[in-house]
Amino acid sequence: MLKKRATIRDHNAEASLFSRRVAVALVLVYSAFGLLLYNMYQLQVVQHQGFQTRSNDNRIKIVPLAPNRGLIYDRNGILLAENRPVFSIEITPEEVRDLDTTLAELSRLLELDATVISEFHQQRARERRFSQVTLLDNLNEKQLSKFAVHQHKFPGVSIEARLIRYYPHDEILTHALGYVAKINRNDVKKLEESGQKANYAATRTIGKLGVERFYEKVLHGTVGYQQIEVNNRGRKVRALEVEPPVPGSDIYLELDINLQRKAVEILGDKRGSIVVMDTRTGGVLAMASTPSYDPNWFVNGISYARYQSLLASTESPLLNRATQGGYPPASTIKPQIALLGLNEELITSKTRIWDPGWFEIRGVDHRYRDWLEWGHGWVNVSTAITESCDTFYYDLALKLGIDKMSEFMFQFGFGEYTGIDIAEESAALMPTRGWKRSRFNLPWYAGETVSVGIGQSYWTATPLQLATATAMVVNRGTHLVPRLLKETVTNEVSTPALIEEKPPVTLNNPEYWDIVLDAMEDVVSTVKGTAHTAFRNAPYTSGGKTGTAQVKSIGQDEKYVAEDIEERYRDNAMYVGYAPVEEPEIVLVIAMENAGGGGSVAAPAARELMDFYFGVAPKEEEEEEQ
Repeated sequence: MLKKRATIRDHNAEASLFSRRVAVALVLVYSAFGLLLYNMYQLQVVQHQGFQTRSNDNRIKIVPLAPNRGLIYDRNGILLAENRPVFSIEITPEEVRDLDTTLAELSRLLELDATVISEFHQQRARERRFSQVTLLDNLNEKQLSKFAVHQHKFPGVSIEARLIRYYPHDEILTHALGYVAKINRNDVKKLEESGQKANYAATRTIGKLGVERFYEKVLHGTVGYQQIEVNNRGRKVRALEVEPPVPGSDIYLELDINLQRKAVEILGDKRGSIVVMDTRTGGVLAMASTPSYDPNWFVNGISYARYQSLLASTESPLLNRATQGGYPPASTIKPQIALLGLNEELITSKTRIWDPGWFEIRGVDHRYRDWLEWGHGWVNVSTAITESCDTFYYDLALKLGIDKMSEFMFQFGFGEYTGIDIAEESAALMPTRGWKRSRFNLPWYAGETVSVGIGQSYWTATPLQLATATAMVVNRGTHLVPRLLKETVTNEVSTPALIEEKPPVTLNNPEYWDIVLDAMEDVVSTVKGTAHTAFRNAPYTSGGKTGTAQVKSIGQDEKYVAEDIEERYRDNAMYVGYAPVEEPEIVLVIAMENAGGGGSVAAPAARELMDFYFGVAPKEEEEEEQ
């Protein structure tokens, strides 16, 4: 039997192996510990700011605060657009025990319709349970008082107040002042493109029209912010810090609300426009357009039915006739045509022609009739303006030609934007050969030149263009840019609006201005003047020019009888005027659609408005005093 051999242990080898294993283990431990330290350093030091920011983002929310919109005043400090508090009913679903029952009781109490409840549920679906959701916006007094009495019965339901735009003068100023309305997708897109979206984070409305739109950046202000601490569910815990919003600047307009109201009163139920402009500054004192509409309809969202009624109306209430209405200027532009004839030396102050009541182009079998059937006899440039002789201007226009007339009239702003500080403006049309070729692919005819000579044919102008052109005559060529803004007030610091000018009209002889202005004064002051009857015994001096714009052509052998013509095809009544003659303060333009003759309708309206401006008592009161 073999015996097992005894094994001799190698302690040195074992010790060496153990040492190696311990060394490896220590290296692994130290490496792991070093990696841990490195990671902690990265988290605590290198990435500290980033993680702190992320932590704060979860703990702190930034809530935007809407600024108060700037107020709008007239030139005398009368408020035209203000911010009024409105009240809304807000519901916090998390705090309401039985939401359906609460909504049913509120519907009965406040007489709500089903659409209000439906819109509430749609909005609630987009919000968290602890967020307030609007049930009813802009409560009326009856609803507000009813809920205030029963509020204790509705836990989780509260009344919240905010400011909205309000226009106290309703439809009188709509086309000039404009309005604000709720921000839509197109507005958001424009704000993004302009880099202004962040400034509207808490704003619900934006300027949509008129002054409200043009001066949106001035009126809106700067958004503020409130930092609030929230818990892990996003519920507010406390307010931390507030950066208050900066209110928008207040603006004062050149408009005079009393003069504006009188202009609207004069227009009455007629379609038309009145513009009154300060000849010294270009400030627009009145800019009426009728019919109009209440801008307050748009502030909280106009109903579909009401908006469609405005769009479908044959009266076009949405149209700003003062800046977008294209009217044949008719005889109101005869002063400018006369200036061109004098400047081209085709006529002088002594040039006379015989007016038999009609005009013929040689070789053309057509007579262009004067408004006075039997004619004016011998007329010169002054009497042609005073008595509004068409035949004189038929002859002069043919001598001038369309090229010279259109080029000269462009200098007076016809066919161009006036530059007024609202976006809703039309350039109207000053026809040229090139325009007609481009529009109709037809040549220009001599007969059209003749018609342009009395402000007819394709020529159209806005009342504001006529006011600007008339002011240029009164100011002997100085071209003031019309404007609505008078001054801006920021933190009680007033900044006046700049008086802007365009290149002036210069004539070869300054005396030509006097010839035309004297004739315009005779329109009012002499017996044969077409506005003499309207301005008889006026206690102030004035000058002007009547115009009767033909809307529908009358046949060669036909006679114009207003009663036999459909109302919308009757003549437009036009008048341009200024006062006083010695140192003109105002120029006014009146355009009344399908109303009749300029001398019989528009001139009396101009007299009434000028009387109001100069503080003259109405005729009835004068008679009573006598």
